[in-house]
Amino acid sequence: MTDVMADPRDPRPLIGEPLALDLLNTRWAGTPVNDLLGEAGGYGIWLSSAGLSERCTADGAGLAATLRAREVLGAAAQFLFEHGELGEAVRAGLDEVLAHGRIRRTAGPGGAEDRIEVDRPEWLAAWLAVDDFLTLVAQGAHRVRQCAHEACILHFFDASQNGRRRWCRMAVCGNRAKAARHYVKARG
Repeated sequence: MTDVMADPRDPRPLIGEPLALDLLNTRWAGTPVNDLLGEAGGYGIWLSSAGLSERCTADGAGLAATLRAREVLGAAAQFLFEHGELGEAVRAGLDEVLAHGRIRRTAGPGGAEDRIEVDRPEWLAAWLAVDDFLTLVAQGAHRVRQCAHEACILHFFDASQNGRRRWCRMAVCGNRAKAARHYVKARG
């Protein structure tokens, strides 16, 4: 979870996951699937909720780069869920986004300082999200999860002590699953 205050205009049901998963969560269940980045102004709302609005411009070029990162992250997360590791093709997609930037280490007054540099400003949010995903995978690939409710498409990082979190939100998806089990048991 981040310590950034979510934009009050943000309609998403799950906000505040690490940046990479927060970007994936700009799409959520509905008919059709809800897409914050598919509506006018949604990219600016996401940047605000993610704490990036002062570093990134909410323009068409930035949106296009961020949509590419979301596509790559979605494929990487899906491959990770299915195989427990990142395959060659998804690593190539991640590297494609990462090729637009780098971390530059400099000597600061207190020691080493890292500064993110991107080849074009529109790639900053996308680069940060992909870099964050790799950090999460390094912390524990098995903790990068998709909600266990069959109708939910949200993602989360399981920071629970025992690593057994199953739901994006227990109060919603967890309760739906409990109610469905109860209904089946009562009918049976």
